[in-house]
Amino acid sequence: MLHGRQAEQAVIAELVEGRYGALVVRGEAGIGKSALLECSAAGARAQVLRVSGVESEADLPFAALHLLLRPVLEHVEALPRQQAESLRGALGLGGATRGDRFLVGLATLNLLVELSAAGPVLCLVDDAQWLDGESADALLFAARRLHAEPVAVLFAARDGDVRDGDFPARGLPELRLRELDAEAAGNLLAEQAADLPPTVRDQLMAEGPGATRWH
Repeated sequence: MLHGRQAEQAVIAELVEGRYGALVVRGEAGIGKSALLECSAAGARAQVLRVSGVESEADLPFAALHLLLRPVLEHVEALPRQQAESLRGALGLGGATRGDRFLVGLATLNLLVELSAAGPVLCLVDDAQWLDGESADALLFAARRLHAEPVAVLFAARDGDVRDGDFPARGLPELRLRELDAEAAGNLLAEQAADLPPTVRDQLMAEGPGATRWH
């Protein structure tokens, strides 16, 4: 159960249950973006593919895309030859051609569509601000072109300046998370930190933003 996030959960549920399109969940570090993604995965009646951006791999081309697609790489053979070769080349799988960004994006889109022929697909991309640029381009390319296919893509990205990473996602709808209200934050602390002395709980509540980081 996520305290104080009913409205946000309803927005995500509409996307996931509608089974097509994309959404970017934005908010400061620790505010509950990952918890919302976990909740959507737990309730999804779909094949779930997931990846989290890693700061130390942000300079490795296609590193995140490789992690996301690794469980379904056997389906690459169903793609048009040029797209399949480009995707294999990008992911270091012996493709004859080096990964062309346009072809890799197109291959990513068509691979997700191919998977959806067997049932809905949900892609969860956490810490998107740390995606390598090539993976981000491919996933955004695909996400912007989902219209009627049973594929949903959820990105979670941190608000912040360039030092905190950046995830420009022009053209995609966004859901911005705010701090929990006092009642929801109190309920969350009572559930997650029941052993804390009342004075400590009161101090956490008084600090405001700190109370919302118990997700």
